[in-house]
Amino acid sequence: MTGPGRKLRALGALGLLPLLLAAGEGSCLLCAGGGAPTALTETERSVPISIEITTKLDFSRAALPDSGGGQIELDPQSGNKRVGGGMVDLGGAALVGSAVVTGEPGRAVRIDMPTSARMKSTAGGVVEIIGLRTSLMGASRLDSTGRLAFSFGGTLVVRGNVSGTFRTRIPITAQYQ
Repeated sequence: MTGPGRKLRALGALGLLPLLLAAGEGSCLLCAGGGAPTALTETERSVPISIEITTKLDFSRAALPDSGGGQIELDPQSGNKRVGGGMVDLGGAALVGSAVVTGEPGRAVRIDMPTSARMKSTAGGVVEIIGLRTSLMGASRLDSTGRLAFSFGGTLVVRGNVSGTFRTRIPITAQYQ
């Protein structure tokens, strides 16, 4: 989807252990509010913007020996993992998420995502990811091949006595400027 008012949405699933990934699309390419068709420019028809989540955000495995809480931070710039509070790292690969936006070469794009998300387990436990951010700095632009790759991360915060495999979906949108 293209144009300043149109967005393409990819939903990356996040979790503490195994993760799921779902990709979704926004509204119809040819529809505007009310379902009426709209005229697309030749560029919009030939080079639509798209976003693909190529790596799921994965905080790996961890435990809390008491109910004091703790956190795991995944830095999208460096990929480094930092464990703090009472959290104990149980090993495994922690991965920052990554995505690729494709579209018209040289076009300016805007990437949006929320700054926080609540994750839930099947047992009803809730943890939170705060400080969600991308590795992009300043104005973003597709390169000469029409691609823009970036990573994303944040801080998983656990409070109290919760356990399980936690998941959530975080909408990441891309649109031409």
